Amino acid sequence: MRRIRFYEYGGPEVLRLEEAEAPAPGPGELLVRTEAIGVTLPSVRAVRGDGNGGGPPLPGVLGGEVAGEVVGTGPDVTAYTVGDRVTGLPFTGSYAELVTVPVAPASRIPDGASAVDAVALVRGGHVALAALHTAQPVAGTSVLVTGAASATGHLAVQLAKIRGARRVVAAVSGAAGPAKAEFLRGLGADEVVTYEAESWGEPAEIALDGVGGELLPRALAACAPGGRLIFFNSGGGTVPAYELLAGAKTITGMTMRRFAARHPELYVRHGAELWALAREGRLRPAVHAEIPLAEAARAHAVIEARTNLGKVVLIP
Repeated sequence: MRRIRFYEYGGPEVLRLEEAEAPAPGPGELLVRTEAIGVTLPSVRAVRGDGNGGGPPLPGVLGGEVAGEVVGTGPDVTAYTVGDRVTGLPFTGSYAELVTVPVAPASRIPDGASAVDAVALVRGGHVALAALHTAQPVAGTSVLVTGAASATGHLAVQLAKIRGARRVVAAVSGAAGPAKAEFLRGLGADEVVTYEAESWGEPAEIALDGVGGELLPRALAACAPGGRLIFFNSGGGTVPAYELLAGAKTITGMTMRRFAARHPELYVRHGAELWALAREGRLRPAVHAEIPLAEAARAHAVIEARTNLGKVVLIP
């Protein structure tokens, strides 16, 4: 099979296509022939060696969401059989034609939906719903979403409106210019602001930060007194403690692995909700580009440039 690996940290150019033996599914795992693979900002940061905890051990492989057909199962797996179409989250080895996928966070792809649909909707949608659940109540509030044109951000904008937010502010990089504002207003954002702007307008009661780094203190400052910031990114960052004290603000960290483990029934309900909203046309996952696996470097370059409008997907 073909896979992507890297032997040094750096930009997209360090990604290498190579041949490798197919992995074998262990207990609690599926072997999936991938049809679509999601590209994320955490993966881009991992290749550069500046993700949470630094980069993975070298030679490096990347995790991330995948979708495809089950071609093998671990010895104790009964919930899925060969031929099922699923989406899931391998924590490593995702950029490959064959991957092992843990059963716990895996889910079936509904009839009529494509693997690309699944990669564009499920993982980002789960993160957005988990962040909004953590921030509750959302109805009647104003919500700021950073990274709003990203795979997760553009779904969070829509889901905040669906959850009853009275005002949604989309914060984005100035890259791609007016195209991002048009894209996000088309998805329901009431306002679009750029990171470069001196002011992000009227403070919001809830901020969802999927970017972090130097943007984290800006997101906290953009919260109204008593506001809540949900922090779910791989970029780290620090905030002045006085901002929390003086504004009576709170920050809550959220990771999907912990959320799904602590709320398994809610995780399942969220998955069903995402597909139902998509079928009804109320939630519109956007795919920015479908790029061949062999050109993974080009996909990473799109994410690094912050020009994507929605999900970037690799096709094996």
